[in-house]
Amino acid sequence: MREEAGTVFRSGEGRRAVLAKYDEVLSRWPRPVSVRDVPTRHGRTRVVLSGPEGAPPVVLLHGSTSNAVSWLGEAGILSRSFRVAAPDMPGEAGYSEEARFPLAGTAPEEWLDDVLSALGFDRILLAGMSLGGWTALRYASRRPGRVGRLVLLCPAGAAPARASFLLKSLLLIPRGRRGVERLASMVYGGAEVPREAVEYTILMGESFRPRMDSPPVLPDEELARIDCPVLYFGGLKDALLRTRRSAERLARLLPDFRAELDPEAGHVLPGRGERICEFLAASPS
Repeated sequence: MREEAGTVFRSGEGRRAVLAKYDEVLSRWPRPVSVRDVPTRHGRTRVVLSGPEGAPPVVLLHGSTSNAVSWLGEAGILSRSFRVAAPDMPGEAGYSEEARFPLAGTAPEEWLDDVLSALGFDRILLAGMSLGGWTALRYASRRPGRVGRLVLLCPAGAAPARASFLLKSLLLIPRGRRGVERLASMVYGGAEVPREAVEYTILMGESFRPRMDSPPVLPDEELARIDCPVLYFGGLKDALLRTRRSAERLARLLPDFRAELDPEAGHVLPGRGERICEFLAASPS
């Protein structure tokens, strides 16, 4: 069952603040840009669209406690050559329905099936980060033949998450700005955190109720069904996920897999847009 709608933001004021930030970031999205609200079995879904109509479609799935505009940097590059579609996942901090679907069962792929059907996409290129990476892995394994190439940025689901991070976040967020800045530093692997990222983290801590359940680790037999080339990006200072263990497991199970591990990066991996574009452009349209 889905959670009741209207529960993911802490208040109406918090919802307005988050969506105001969304709109501000969307104003920087590559032009021309449009948005569509499409119906799915798991709630109305907002999709941000850019790039040439008729170009090969690339679907971008964001992480938890986030929304479609987290792909701003990559969209600026991908929209030159691809039809980019970035949906807000239901129950996350965007314009889609606020009710969350369960991660168990068939809901994740039903939701994406319905989004693709509404957009008229058949075979796609797919990229996902964190929770969106888990969703992308699930979809590629359960819909073999529909995904031409798959890009994963710090995806959940390949190895157990670090339970210690959730505990630390629960302790740090109530400490106000200094606690949130410490949390952001952990997410960035100790690197300098952009001011906008700190302010975003503070905004989410004050305004949004995050998903508390961790995406389940996907079984070997499911991952082994993925039949497309896969590019994996991971940071070896990731405080949330076990990067090396994840990459090693996927390399063992997937026939066409390559990993690019950054020893200095954490859970956030900016600046990969050109490499993603290069990898996806090698896919047949």
